[in-house]
Amino acid sequence: MNARLRSTARVLPLVRPRKLAKVPFVELADGRLQGVVSSGSDIERVYVSSIVAGTLTYHCSTNNNRPCGGLRGTPCKHLLSLVDEAVLQYGYERVGRYLGVDLVEVPDAVALSRALSGHEASAAATVFSRFLRHLAYLEVPESRDPLPELHWFPAGGVR
Repeated sequence: MNARLRSTARVLPLVRPRKLAKVPFVELADGRLQGVVSSGSDIERVYVSSIVAGTLTYHCSTNNNRPCGGLRGTPCKHLLSLVDEAVLQYGYERVGRYLGVDLVEVPDAVALSRALSGHEASAAATVFSRFLRHLAYLEVPESRDPLPELHWFPAGGVR
C-alpha cells in the first residue's frame, strides 16, 4: 500500500502509567484540561472536572450536572486528581504549556493546583459524552476490517 494513502497519527507514549480506576478519562481539548474522575464514596458516581487554559478557572460536577460538594472556594479533590493523572499521561511540561502556565512561576503539579483562579461553570455533558464514546470502542468485536470512525487511529503497534 502506498504510504501516502494511509491515514496515521503520531501516538505519544504515556509519561508514566495511570490509575484508570480513579481517573478513567483525561484529555487536553477544547481549551481545557478535562476529564472524568470516579467518586471516592459512590462507585456508581463520576465527576466531570475541567480547568480552562489561560484563565485557570475550574469546574467540577457530577455527570448529570450537579455541582461537586467539595468546591468550597478551593479546588476539590477531583480536580487535584485530574491534574495528577494529566501530568502522568502527558507530562507536566505539556500540561503547563497547554494551560498557558509559566513553568518558572508554577514549577510543579502542586503549584499548578494552587494557581487555579476560581470557579467558572461549564457544561459537563460534552466531556462525559466523549468519555462514553471512548468506552464504546472497548465493546467493538475484534476484526481486521476497518472502522470508518477510527480512520485516524494508527494501525499497528506503537514504537
